[in-house]
Amino acid sequence: MRNVDVLVVYLGLEPVPFHKGFYSVDMTFFFEVTLDVFQTPAAPPVTISGLSVFSKNVVLYGSEGNVKVFSSDGSLDELEQNSVQSLPKASVQVAQPVGLSARLCEGRTCCCEPCCRIPDCICRRYGGSFCMENTDKVVYATIGIFTIVQIERNVQMMIPAYDFCIPEKECITSSDNPCELFSRIDFPTNEFFPPKVTDVYGDDHGCGCHKHKEC
Repeated sequence: MRNVDVLVVYLGLEPVPFHKGFYSVDMTFFFEVTLDVFQTPAAPPVTISGLSVFSKNVVLYGSEGNVKVFSSDGSLDELEQNSVQSLPKASVQVAQPVGLSARLCEGRTCCCEPCCRIPDCICRRYGGSFCMENTDKVVYATIGIFTIVQIERNVQMMIPAYDFCIPEKECITSSDNPCELFSRIDFPTNEFFPPKVTDVYGDDHGCGCHKHKEC
């Protein structure tokens, strides 16, 4: 396996029955996998690209929305659709995937059917539709991915606002001596000591997101 890239991730959001405020996030990952194929032992490898599909489901808490939201975006025909935006928004962040291994097997003994319909935009990327019938050989790819899945909802917040002010006096430095100015700067002790992992990421007390490591 030479390289792995994420083409697109499709997300579906559905409320969980009998669990108010919880939502099921269905994710379908489409990966482009680049392989070096050795046709004969003495010949150099041939580079080919293929499609790999993976599905994942997580359940997250997204609270409840009991109001209808109307927006100025869209036409009058879309007004009814825009008025039922009570569901939260699901998003996923995907780091650069890691290609771990690739295994060649016989197509007759493996399940070659994709787990979902491949979108037309991805089919056009590879020159047409994918043919799953009469497949002699398929490649199983093991891919490691790091993802953060989040559910977002608009909330109302009270933030104090203050009127702008215009400075009336010019700021005058107390001294022109650069050494005196430098003497007032604290010594940067932290710059000489690398931060610990807790200093960078902090303690994980739950932030409403799902940090996932998948292989």
